[in-house]
Amino acid sequence: MEKINFKKVLKHFYNASTIKTNEVDVPEMNFLAIDGIGDPNTCESYAQAVEALFSVSYTLKFMIKKGPRAIDYGVMPLEGLWWVDDMSQFNPEDKSDWKWTAMIMQPDLISEDEVEEAKVLAAAKKDLPALPLMSFRKFKEGQCAQIMHIGPFSEEGPTIQKVHEFIRDGGNVLSGKHHEIYLSDIRRAAPEKWKTIIRQPFAQINS
Repeated sequence: MEKINFKKVLKHFYNASTIKTNEVDVPEMNFLAIDGIGDPNTCESYAQAVEALFSVSYTLKFMIKKGPRAIDYGVMPLEGLWWVDDMSQFNPEDKSDWKWTAMIMQPDLISEDEVEEAKVLAAAKKDLPALPLMSFRKFKEGQCAQIMHIGPFSEEGPTIQKVHEFIRDGGNVLSGKHHEIYLSDIRRAAPEKWKTIIRQPFAQINS
């Protein structure tokens, strides 16, 4: 059986320095995604979205592993896009008006038909209220700055600011949506050890 570690294959996009902000050119990838609004710490819809995304992602994993292709791969980490209508008012301390997309990257070997089959299988096993909101979509970020944040989400503010300053100091402007990639299982790891990639797309001022 073939085994693929996509976090290693795509290591430039799923690992980052904890000290230095770096630039990455993120290509188009496929995602299962659900959109919503509200503070992820308090709104039930976010928790339901995360549950549905992992349920379908693991269903797909086992479909491919047990199918004729017999490929075993690890489910990719949860990711989140976060924004407000006026990004100049984006406040990491107040998330009540944040809009979000919760998403999990899917390997290129996954087809849309297989996603639909996995959704049916997942729904048969468990009630997943967010499942009808799920889509299978392509997403390309292009030029981004990113760094690894170690610690609880509530302490991300200075790390986010560091990324924004790196972009501005390079003569560029923020573009696109604030992006976080959650590498730790927060159910098991202590908050001070949580690893989160903080990513921000940018563009040249005159582009």
